Amino acid sequence: MHQKKASRRRVIVSICLLLALGLILLAGPVIEGIKKQNYPLEYTELVEQYAAEYSLDPYLVYAFIRTESGFNPKAQSSAGARGLMQMTDETFEWLKQKIAPDEPLTFEDLFLPNVSIRFGSYFLSLCIARYNGDISTAAAAYHSGWGTVDRLLEEGEHTQNGIHLTTFPYEQMNNYVRKINKNYQKYLALYTAGTAA
Repeated sequence: MHQKKASRRRVIVSICLLLALGLILLAGPVIEGIKKQNYPLEYTELVEQYAAEYSLDPYLVYAFIRTESGFNPKAQSSAGARGLMQMTDETFEWLKQKIAPDEPLTFEDLFLPNVSIRFGSYFLSLCIARYNGDISTAAAAYHSGWGTVDRLLEEGEHTQNGIHLTTFPYEQMNNYVRKINKNYQKYLALYTAGTAA
C-alpha cells in the first residue's frame, strides 16, 4: 500500500514536471507572439515598396506608423493631420508638388494607405537626408517641422555639432522622439534577431 502511494506520487510529480517544462518551452513563443501583435507588420507590401524607393529601413517606417496612428488608416489628429503617417494639409501639398504634381490627389486621399505610406515615407526620407541620417533629429523634424529643428540647431544649446539635436526641449517633441526610438528598437529586436550573418 505504501509502495503504491509512493509510486503514484512519483507519477504525479513527473507529470507536474513535464507540464511545467512544457509551459516553460511554450512561454517564449507565446510571449514573442504577443509582442509581435503589439508591434505588427501591416501594409507590408506598401511599406517595403516605399521603404525601398526612398532608401529607408522598413522597420523604421513601421515604427513611424505605429507611433503616428497605431496602424489606423482613418486616424486624424486634433491638429488635422491624417492617415497612417499623420500628415497635415500644408505638408501634403508641399510634397505633392515634389512627387505627384500631375496626379489628381487631394488631402482626403491621405486616408488611403498607399497614399499615406508613399507621402510619409518620402517626407521621412527628406528629414533623414536633411539631418545627416540621425533618426532622433529626423523624428523631431517629422513631428515639429524643419523650421523648429533648424532654429534649435542654430541656438546651439541642444546640439554638440550643429548638425544633430542631442536634447529635445519641448515635451511633445521629446516624447515623440523617445517613442519613435523605442518602437524602432522593438521592431529590430523582434524581427531581425538572429538574421545577421
